[in-house]
Amino acid sequence: MARFKNKVVVVTGASRGIGQAIAVAFAREGATVVGVARSSLTETGSKAKKAGGEFTAINTDLGKGTQREAANLVAAILKQTGRIDALVNNAGIIRRAPAVDFSETDWNEVLRTNLTTPFFLCQAVAKWWLNTGRKKSPTDARLKIVNIASLLSFQGGILVPAYTASKHGLAGITRALANEWAKEHINVNAIAPGYIATENTRALREDTKRNQAIMERIPESRWGKPEDIAGACVFLASGDADYFNGAVINIDGGWLGR
Repeated sequence: MARFKNKVVVVTGASRGIGQAIAVAFAREGATVVGVARSSLTETGSKAKKAGGEFTAINTDLGKGTQREAANLVAAILKQTGRIDALVNNAGIIRRAPAVDFSETDWNEVLRTNLTTPFFLCQAVAKWWLNTGRKKSPTDARLKIVNIASLLSFQGGILVPAYTASKHGLAGITRALANEWAKEHINVNAIAPGYIATENTRALREDTKRNQAIMERIPESRWGKPEDIAGACVFLASGDADYFNGAVINIDGGWLGR
């Protein structure tokens, strides 16, 4: 059953990794997926269409972190699609360096991409919903927002102070927005992936000692796949999760339970 037929789902950072897997999973459920990324979305679009959905690509740099850019992006999407049923804030970057050497440039870039832009995208989509979207939707309709947080929303990590700060902040924003918007039929939740085999974690997987230490800590004894995150994202955006609000769900192969 295509649970997202005639629904529009926006996925940021959709060109590869977790974002691509999420986009394809929604397409498989019949969604019209709007993929947003600064790199090519050709592969994602092809996979999404093969999965049975429609796909629209928007190439833009989400690292600017301004309220205006976020509002303009949402307006452009609405002009093409007419509505937004779910927003998945997945785009993110990571910079690694000892805290005593961490540069101001890297700090600002990570915070803008991982925290500031997701907040302003949430804000812009919610404004549309409150002013227009809810009035034109069935009475039981809901806007779903899913933020991709991290295990480092709960832990400190090593050599990634800006990333840790941004992901702690994203978990906090998820809860704060849920508190304000639940009564408006807006569900704001987050997924905290564990160690997933993506480009962002290549440095860890190629470091023999760190890779071994990580594998020894994961009860599943393997790195996660992007597809391991996608199913939960579809669930949180579906009607099955209408009573989920402000949740941060860790999908980590048992890491936090160790």
